[in-house]
Amino acid sequence: MAIPEVPAASVPADAWLLDVREPDEWAAGHVPGATHIPMGEVGSRAAEVPQDTDVYVICRSGARSARVTEALMGAGWQAINVGGGMQDWAAAGRPMATDSGAAPFVA
Repeated sequence: MAIPEVPAASVPADAWLLDVREPDEWAAGHVPGATHIPMGEVGSRAAEVPQDTDVYVICRSGARSARVTEALMGAGWQAINVGGGMQDWAAAGRPMATDSGAAPFVA
């Protein structure tokens, strides 16, 4: 199965974004408005992911999110991998935030 993928620069501003990184990575910097469900918890928390819209999945580099995208697609979701992950998101100058108010970075 081909995994649909878009570059970080092409993710729509109003996209439903699922961040599957670990808590320390999320804390360092994340996309404002993204939903954080670490990769290991996606199966048990799948009910939190909408099935009526495209779900853009992001991690640090695009590898973990590709695996989650494939799993979601197999279970009936409309999932799209964000190629290059948060590294490309930051490089593209897309907005980032932290919960602590510290300057965001990609861990």
